[in-house]
Amino acid sequence: MEKIVVVGCGSWGTALALTLARKKCYEIHMWEHKKEVAEELQRTRENKLLKGVTLPENIYITSDKENLLKDAKAVIFSIPSQALRSVVSVFADQLRSDLVIVNTGKGLEISSEMRLSEVIKDEILGKYHKNIVVLSGPTHAEEVANDLPTTIVASGQLEKAKIIQEIFNSQKFRVYVNEDMIGVELGGAVKNCIALGAGIADGLKFGDNTKAALITRGIREMIRFGEACGANPKTFNGLSGIGDLIVTCASKHSRNRHVGEKLGQGKTLKEILEEMEMVAEGVPTVKAVHKKAEKLNVSMPITEAVYKILYEDKKATEMVEYLMSRELKEEF
Repeated sequence: MEKIVVVGCGSWGTALALTLARKKCYEIHMWEHKKEVAEELQRTRENKLLKGVTLPENIYITSDKENLLKDAKAVIFSIPSQALRSVVSVFADQLRSDLVIVNTGKGLEISSEMRLSEVIKDEILGKYHKNIVVLSGPTHAEEVANDLPTTIVASGQLEKAKIIQEIFNSQKFRVYVNEDMIGVELGGAVKNCIALGAGIADGLKFGDNTKAALITRGIREMIRFGEACGANPKTFNGLSGIGDLIVTCASKHSRNRHVGEKLGQGKTLKEILEEMEMVAEGVPTVKAVHKKAEKLNVSMPITEAVYKILYEDKKATEMVEYLMSRELKEEF
């Protein structure tokens, strides 16, 4: 069997490992940086973040990084955005010209405002950068882990993206390809900012009209920001744009919507994050996107409002008033 390495044993990394394992033609090696966690996963065959799902025998969990990527066809990084750089550095010397490098995280690095593929490229000093592929789309780990029908986009140099398409595609996990890596990555990042806003609206007990407005105007922000960064605007009409935005704004599984809802109910960000087991990527991403949008002079009023609630202690009701009383204009 061909060897695939998944770096990161969170819910998404585990769900992707399960997807590959079910094809029964791969040997999946998962890396967890905490030795005790890796040993527990290997022993119990269950990730507590995905309760009720058993890890099959062709998944192996380890905390040993030595020669981990040897003979592997692909390495999949499933790491929170702000930790990606440090984790990639651990494995940089094991990368090869024939190894496809896949990133599945969604966000921007706050310190550099880089997309995550750029972070990887920067950390490996540009070596093998043409081997980098991004996986993104409307894909909640809980549903993928339970083998529910899902679609996703592989983006990068077409030859490499098609390799990942073939590796992951199955009857329950359909993979498309798109060469616009900038658009695919920015769609996955910005949708988390808008989802926080949708959650805030839920917390304030607003209705479906509000949610529809946030999603629709959120798409406009995504397109404006994407175009300013060099993306193809058509990309945002696809799975990694409006598709991911819809599921993240509406789903009970969405961590970002959950954080927003609690903010709308009056909880502080500190209180919310202390109660959570998993990372809500929108929280750091809002800061990075807001910072970059200001530099590019891109109008993103929803993202700006969410930023002010998160980082300037503005009240949610005050920001709703700000959004609804802005200068009147044409829709497009």
